[in-house]
Amino acid sequence: MTLWQFLTAAMPLFSVFILLVLCRLPARQAMPLSLLISTVLAYWVWQMSFLQLAAAVAEGLVIVATILWIIFGAIVLLKVLTLSGAMAVIKAGFSQLSADKRVQLVIIGWLFVGFLEGAAGFGTPAAIAAPLLVALGFSPLAAVVLALVADSAAVSFGAVGTPVLVGLAQGVPGVTAIELQQIALTAIGIDIFVASWLPLILVLMYSRFFCEQANWRYGLAAAPFAILSGLAFTLPAYAVTWWLGPEFPSVLGALIGLAITCSAAHFQILTPKPALTIPVGAIDLSIQTHQSQLAQTQSVHISVPKPIALWKAWLHYVVVALLLVLTRVSELPFKAWLQGVNWQWQAIFGTELTVSVAPFYLPGSVFMLVALLAALVFRLSRGQLGNAFKQSGIMLLPSCIALAAAVPMVRIFLHSDVNALDLPAMPLALAALAAEYLSDSWLALAPLVGALGSFIAGSATFSNLMFGSFQQAMAQEADLPANLVLALQMLGANAGNMICVVNVVAAASVVNLNGREGEIIRYTLWPMLFYCVAASVVAWMLFR
Repeated sequence: MTLWQFLTAAMPLFSVFILLVLCRLPARQAMPLSLLISTVLAYWVWQMSFLQLAAAVAEGLVIVATILWIIFGAIVLLKVLTLSGAMAVIKAGFSQLSADKRVQLVIIGWLFVGFLEGAAGFGTPAAIAAPLLVALGFSPLAAVVLALVADSAAVSFGAVGTPVLVGLAQGVPGVTAIELQQIALTAIGIDIFVASWLPLILVLMYSRFFCEQANWRYGLAAAPFAILSGLAFTLPAYAVTWWLGPEFPSVLGALIGLAITCSAAHFQILTPKPALTIPVGAIDLSIQTHQSQLAQTQSVHISVPKPIALWKAWLHYVVVALLLVLTRVSELPFKAWLQGVNWQWQAIFGTELTVSVAPFYLPGSVFMLVALLAALVFRLSRGQLGNAFKQSGIMLLPSCIALAAAVPMVRIFLHSDVNALDLPAMPLALAALAAEYLSDSWLALAPLVGALGSFIAGSATFSNLMFGSFQQAMAQEADLPANLVLALQMLGANAGNMICVVNVVAAASVVNLNGREGEIIRYTLWPMLFYCVAASVVAWMLFR
């Protein structure tokens, strides 16, 4: 590989890091520049044809439309619940369970996000959790950063096992179902020693960077509760993987963890002291005050005659989670029904590229359906519903430019194997270059390759698809157990989810934080590196 070919292959990574993180440009400026530079180099140096480039961009734009639909649906649901006053009730309910934001962060940011990842994945968790954290009083920046860091461990089995059952199953030639389960068990076994610390990292990050106390000691005071919540997820997830396979560890592990952690918070077991509480009367008053202020600040009048019951306020998020689970279980008929309506664009511009969209299967359609049901339940007027749609559209606009550049750039990167020089795809060329010089240190590098895949492709599933066979070959060359290396690929793909540009842009847009994507990545980069390094150390010490 020549120097120019190396620079071309690495340009999507270099340009995003330099423009977003170092130069601190907003994504709406950084991503179009990155796309332009990468496209020119792909044409002149990698010698991709114009039609292949155009087809990759077109495929990317279709994918962008599906992502925007998910974000739009999440924002509309949020706006409906806000206008109705339900969001204020949810906030008060968490305050009643525990007024301590460290406890609230662990319950929502760690376990509720884990459940949503296991149920739906593909950016859904942060789109739901970040607004909830903002409603509880977290700053938008804190909400997005912490939600992205939390949305990592559960990604191993996100979207009902898709990263394993699709990513590894199709990305690793000849892998059997028994081997897949062994790989999954190895991954979650390592995670018991690594991911169990993530809730503590969340609390420490919040305490040091995002709260008034701004010190590590405030976060360390919550260490017992945070570690309890970490183990409350990872240990049940391991048991579920052992008994049931890779489909439901995240969903069931998070549900069991929620039951354990909420009970501990209710009975103040291992919670940080002092565990502040708010009298019920004060909660009711805060709900009414919030509704009164909301009615004055919104352009459409809001009238809530009496406080909404907590179960009724939560019902619509529960329905979202339930529908996402029911529509993603292959044994039930709903998945086939929804995927039956499928739009396809085959042989885009005469190339081998094909893209398909099942609009009713997208999480955005679930969000939109539940948002309309919520508007009926809470009796919002047409004006209020129209206001929710208008505000959602305004919030979505800045994300359109960033995503419309980021995703096509990724697709060019992935489809660069079709070129006049008979070069491999750019990510595989980079990985092969690393393997040539670094095979002796592959236990340390395997998670970073997985993280690279998620950073580029925006999905742990795509990372496993892209690098699964490569990791298998590297395991043989380095004389390492293939199951262990592939487990590290899974864990690295989880970690990369924290810094993936597509996820960052999507989460930021939901809380109207457009333009600060580089700042978000500067926060999430270090937890990502911790995850990869810790996974490598645990694998080297206990599993090789």
